Amino acid sequence: MQYSDNALNSYPFLENYFKTAVLKDNLAHCILFYGSDISSQYNIALEIARMLNCRGTHNSDCTCLNCNWIRENKHPAVMTISRVDNKPSNDNSKTVISIEQARMIKNDLLVTSDYHRVYIFCDRDKNEEICGLNQLNFQDEAANALLKTFEEPPANTTFFFLTKDVTDMINTIVSRAQSFYVPSLKVTQRDISLVKEFMDGYLELEKNEVLDFIDKINSALKDEDAENIFNQMQNYINGLLRTNSDNSALQAKLISDFKAVETAKKENRLNINTQSIVETLSFKIIL
Repeated sequence: MQYSDNALNSYPFLENYFKTAVLKDNLAHCILFYGSDISSQYNIALEIARMLNCRGTHNSDCTCLNCNWIRENKHPAVMTISRVDNKPSNDNSKTVISIEQARMIKNDLLVTSDYHRVYIFCDRDKNEEICGLNQLNFQDEAANALLKTFEEPPANTTFFFLTKDVTDMINTIVSRAQSFYVPSLKVTQRDISLVKEFMDGYLELEKNEVLDFIDKINSALKDEDAENIFNQMQNYINGLLRTNSDNSALQAKLISDFKAVETAKKENRLNINTQSIVETLSFKIIL
């Protein structure tokens, strides 16, 4: 896929965070990105890898050897790990990140390096496009073989995990990673017709208006499946994320709201009382 130097520029909230973390040498060892746009997650991971290994100006247009290597996907210490990328010669598996790859990584890390080593865990589709991890392509066996490494990696080592949804990942990975939602900036038409009336202006609602907000959601739920309503609420929030990418405070609020709706979806699938779900959700997102 085409590497983009400007991947982080489209996400000011993430850009400010990661540039500060790299500058202060305060970056987490394990970072999990989630959201529907896996290609943007991959480019963000590569851009962070470039910043960590840059020996030049540290600007996005730096042309030092390390930066150019990463742009060309040829850096010896920045590796994509998938069911088809970076397989050892004795590895015949084709559908999973394998135990052999886990052993390869552990052996690599036994050797000291002058670079900041970065491993980007992901999947690829039949067209070799970057896709997200799930519990089918990144299973317990391989993940568990690396848990100790994820907990206590050598210095100057960072692991990235790319997935559509946190629930697609093994819990032991999630518990060891710092998670970041990466909203999709692709211009697509997402249906919000069922929720537009009550979501319009929801950010300006006061606490004393939350009961009216609850009533409007319940009214929409009379004729529609709860999963559909919650999906459209997330579509609406995604739209706000795309149009307010330069407002880091609002981005943080919207990401929190998106997560709150995701929790509501999970509770609905567990057959928790819908009225209780809606009330809890509403009080979370109406400040």
